[in-house]
Amino acid sequence: MSELAIRLEGISKLYHIGKRQDHQKSMMEMLTGAIVAPFSRARQLISREAPSGGDLDDTFWALKDVSLDVKHGQIVGIIGRNGAGKSTLMKIMSRITEPTEGCGEINGRLGSLLEVGTGFHPELTGRENLFLNGAILGMRKAEIERKFDEIVAFAEIDKFIDTPVKHYSSGMYVRLAFAVAAHLEPEILLVDEVLAVGDAGFQRKCLGKISEVSKGGRTVILISHNMAAVENLCHKGIFIENGQVVFSGDIKHAIDCYRQGNALHGRDHQSHIFDLTEAAGRHKKARCLLKRLELFSEGRPLSGQLRMGGPLTAHLYFELEKPTSSVQACLAFDTLFGQRIFTAHSVFEPQNNWGTRSGVQVFVCEIPSLTLVPGEYKIKLALDIQNSQEDIIEDAARLRVLESDFYGTGRVPWNGMVVLKHRWQMIDGRPQ
Repeated sequence: MSELAIRLEGISKLYHIGKRQDHQKSMMEMLTGAIVAPFSRARQLISREAPSGGDLDDTFWALKDVSLDVKHGQIVGIIGRNGAGKSTLMKIMSRITEPTEGCGEINGRLGSLLEVGTGFHPELTGRENLFLNGAILGMRKAEIERKFDEIVAFAEIDKFIDTPVKHYSSGMYVRLAFAVAAHLEPEILLVDEVLAVGDAGFQRKCLGKISEVSKGGRTVILISHNMAAVENLCHKGIFIENGQVVFSGDIKHAIDCYRQGNALHGRDHQSHIFDLTEAAGRHKKARCLLKRLELFSEGRPLSGQLRMGGPLTAHLYFELEKPTSSVQACLAFDTLFGQRIFTAHSVFEPQNNWGTRSGVQVFVCEIPSLTLVPGEYKIKLALDIQNSQEDIIEDAARLRVLESDFYGTGRVPWNGMVVLKHRWQMIDGRPQ
């Protein structure tokens, strides 16, 4: 048996915008075909030749020359902005959509949960759809019956299991769909953003089940915008941008690539350098001594975004007009509403006797772990000379703190302003 669960080579997908597509198999046709096909067929092939004939005017490449390998037992996170091509790639791996070019190989029984309702017949009851999905996955009736009670309990829809699913809410729909896909033991499980549906309690159950599935040696491909969950669960990350694989490898590096890409496409500052000479937030009576702020994280330039708990290094350039023996600096973080969260001040440095200085100088402030909760913050800067605040800039720079798996649980704090490492234990409270 191949060590690879999934192998894709040169996969591309072309859409003709505003024009009728060549006939593609519908979801029901795919399901019907899967039922008719021999269940023992574990090795599935994906292939497509490039189309012949002239090009049409309005075309869009959703994917272009995507190649990747996924080993058995890996949990792989596919990440990227909306419209990057993630869902198209999932549909090709699920054989719902055919590629325009390229080929691939799936080695194992495949289960997909790509969107709410995919694979369910609305006129059938939850019970009937459960057995139908099990049959599509190649499960025997006895196997499905053995798992039936566990699936219904997980989905929390026991009162509605004999109701046609067209009457289900979106939350009920996705709970049953996820429960079926995760419990009927496909060797390869594809999950596309379904963790965004349902309440927080169910999402925690989903994360736990995905972790349990992976520990059983099965392969999981996960699409999610929940970076904490992706970082916690996945061994490998694939970052897709504009239909192409930009990075494939360590999950933390993949998430860093994704965040840097978001900074460039969003409204965040696109450089790690902030010119302070004409800063709008400088106090009217302040002297223009602060010249430049540079931000870094783990030795790399930081362009406006930092993961929660990540290290931050600030280089603060300033100029002393004459020899000065008493200089201190302040780097503070405020909410956008002006609430102070944290102040880093050079007076707290035990070895803060800097001697007599003049000309251009640089204060370097290192924060090993900036534990602000996700959100946007204003950075305030100040320079003190001879115990007098000579220069002050209220809104020198903006920093966006992004969610991360700070606690190692895949969950992001939902209130407060900072996160702190802490431990819990439960002990027996009965009298000894």
